[in-house]
Amino acid sequence: MDASDNESKRPTLGVGMVGYAFMGAAHSQAWRTVAHVFDLPLTPVMSAVCGRDPDAVRAAADRLGWAAAETDWRALVARDDVQLVDICTPGSSHAEIAVAALEAGKHVLCEKPLANTVEEAEAMAEAARAARARGQVAMVGFNYRRLPALVLARRMVETGRIGDLRHARVAYLQDWLTDPGFPLTWRLRREQAGSGALGDIGSHAIDIAQYLAGEPLAGVSALTETFVRERPLPEGAVAGLSATGGAERGEVTVDDAALVTGRLASGALASFEATRFATGRKNALHIELNGERGSLVFDLERLNELHFYDGTEPPSTAGYRRILVTEPDHPYLEGWWPPGHGLGYEHSFVHQARDLLLAVAAGEGPEPSFDEGLQVQRVLAAVEESAANDSAYTRVPPASPVSPVPA
Repeated sequence: MDASDNESKRPTLGVGMVGYAFMGAAHSQAWRTVAHVFDLPLTPVMSAVCGRDPDAVRAAADRLGWAAAETDWRALVARDDVQLVDICTPGSSHAEIAVAALEAGKHVLCEKPLANTVEEAEAMAEAARAARARGQVAMVGFNYRRLPALVLARRMVETGRIGDLRHARVAYLQDWLTDPGFPLTWRLRREQAGSGALGDIGSHAIDIAQYLAGEPLAGVSALTETFVRERPLPEGAVAGLSATGGAERGEVTVDDAALVTGRLASGALASFEATRFATGRKNALHIELNGERGSLVFDLERLNELHFYDGTEPPSTAGYRRILVTEPDHPYLEGWWPPGHGLGYEHSFVHQARDLLLAVAAGEGPEPSFDEGLQVQRVLAAVEESAANDSAYTRVPPASPVSPVPA
């Protein structure tokens, strides 16, 4: 019996996805790929994708590999061939779709940040807890947790390789908004995006720091800034936002950059920077952890590498050393290529799909849970509150426990 025969005998899980742009394409790649790489107890079936434009969503379904197309997310949720709803829409619709899907008996995967407000995130987490009692699972999509080098870093922290943590610093730098003529997309409007660089990439920085440290942030002090306060309206945008110098323009209602210092629950210090105005930086995520016995450094632009400084070595031989995270016993690598053959950004989404399918099959809550997504939302809210109050130190409400390290 060959592998295809085995796959055909496995139970299937119908997936319906709402949204098909950048994240939708990344998630589609994962659903197409995951069962061909990993030996799984469930085989995902790409049942339907949803978008508002009938022609565009049908073209997306054909391009991305979905069997059917819908123009109303409610119709997608109601489909009998959809058991898991994957939400890849702007944050303004996350809560409504997720709660409805959970109440309809579906599993849910929701892109980060979980919601646009703490109140929405609380409603989603409450719905997820109720659904969990019925055997459903819900996961928030912080895909960087699935990079092999960062999972290895988490294991090294947990097993004491760097000792007690003293500093966690994360910088996430992009430059795609530096041109003041860039149009006013949904990501620059609070009612759709919730926040700007803070929620878009800052949420990743916050989540990955807490994940690696194994503990939540207790409080923050922050600055935020909007460098370009008006932008041209995109073609086809609704009129009436404003007109300046004869050209239709609209107000940017989110932050362009956020700078945060904070304290973890243990007392360790943390710092975060998130900006879409770092000229020359395309998608630069840099992470450094300093402990009493050593340090770990990760750079997304070299995502198959982890740098480790062992402070217990004698000074004459001590120094940072590169760990090439491509060995078969490294996290997730059992399904991929021979040692030395690196993975890329898209593989983090494949690993995310793997972990979610394993959780569904086992009837276990996946990580990061909606409760963890809610905790990140509370940090985002504390950052905005601090920035609005002259950077006053602002406490973050107690968090749910951080997830265990994947096996």
